[in-house]
Amino acid sequence: MRGILSIFVFIVVLAGCSSNANTEKQSAGGEQAVKATPQSTSSQKDSIDEYQPNSQVTDDRSLLKMGQTFSDDKGKAVLKDIKQVNQTYKIGDVELTVKEMKLIHLRPDYSMIDYFHVLTHDEEFDFVKVFVDIKNTSSKKVNVAPIALMKTNTGETFDWNKDIYLEELNGELEGGAEKSGNLGFIVNASSGHAHDEQSADKKKKEIKWIEITTSDVFDQNHKKISNSKKIKIEF
Repeated sequence: MRGILSIFVFIVVLAGCSSNANTEKQSAGGEQAVKATPQSTSSQKDSIDEYQPNSQVTDDRSLLKMGQTFSDDKGKAVLKDIKQVNQTYKIGDVELTVKEMKLIHLRPDYSMIDYFHVLTHDEEFDFVKVFVDIKNTSSKKVNVAPIALMKTNTGETFDWNKDIYLEELNGELEGGAEKSGNLGFIVNASSGHAHDEQSADKKKKEIKWIEITTSDVFDQNHKKISNSKKIKIEF
């Protein structure tokens, strides 16, 4: 697994050199992960309020209580569960703040179905969404991914390329730079495209927690400077 994630890091670093500074795709040495230590986030800005809605996924910012719904031109979302996390985790010179986690049921608009068919052929589905801030506290450029791997209590595992938001949170992060946005992963999908064929069994299981594995942190010369970390979040 480490070999695959390390290859991913190298590819992303190369891609980041030719893209704009917003690109942050990065790899992980997830199997070396160290348990993360949460810290206070009282000084963190409320970046959720400043977030610009995603072009593919229905805006869920108004969904704060279980059972609430919101519809826009991208589909209809129903909030199934929510956890206000508001914890900051140190990964070397990088600070990763997990603001909130949601479990959302989404029925995409017909115009968006093809976008999601890469991961599932279900016309509607559940997904876990995490809103994060990521900040480089050093003066030097680094490469990092806030979520390189994610797994749930149901036994499902997702890597970075299953993310449905594609908000360029992985990769290069300039010295002192900070970015915010969503990462989301479809859970309990019936399609074999994103999951194995035991999905019928998994659909009976409730999502109770997720475990995030960040990437390692690399400097601008592709040298690892900090190990990845694992963060477990319960609903």
